[in-house]
Amino acid sequence: MAVYVTNRSANFEYDILEKFEAGLALLGSEVKSLRSGKASISGAYATVKGNEAFLIGAEISPYQPKNTPKNYDPGRTRQLLLTREEIKELTGKIRKTGLTLVPIRIYSKGRTVKLELGLGRKKKKFDKREAIKRRETSREIERSLKK
Repeated sequence: MAVYVTNRSANFEYDILEKFEAGLALLGSEVKSLRSGKASISGAYATVKGNEAFLIGAEISPYQPKNTPKNYDPGRTRQLLLTREEIKELTGKIRKTGLTLVPIRIYSKGRTVKLELGLGRKKKKFDKREAIKRRETSREIERSLKK
C-alpha cells in the first residue's frame, strides 16, 4: 500500500471522529500524476449532493503538461465511489451533527486508488494552542532524555 498524498493539516484543524474509505473516479493521466506525487488535498473537502459524494478542491496536476487535453482542469470536482448505505450514513451525520468530511490521504490498495475520508469537527483556536503546547513539551522531554 503506497501513500501518494497526505493532508498534514487535517489532524491539526479537525477532531477526526470516524474514518471512511472511498474510491475515486479518475482519468488515466490523473492516476499517473498521483503516482508521481503531483497532487495536493490540503484545502479539499468532500460533500454529498443528492445520492452522490464528491471531492472538491483537490488539485491533481497534469502528468505531462504539454500532452494534456486543452479542457483539463486540475481542480475539477471528482466523484467518490461509495455505497448507497455509506452515503446515507454520511448524509445523516453531516446534517444532524454539523460535521465535515475531510480528505486525509490518497493511497493505493491493490490496483485501485483510494481516498481516506475523516468525519470531523473543526477545532477551536484554544484546542489548537493546546495541541501545539503538548507537542512542544513532548519534544523538550525527548531532547532532555537524549542528553
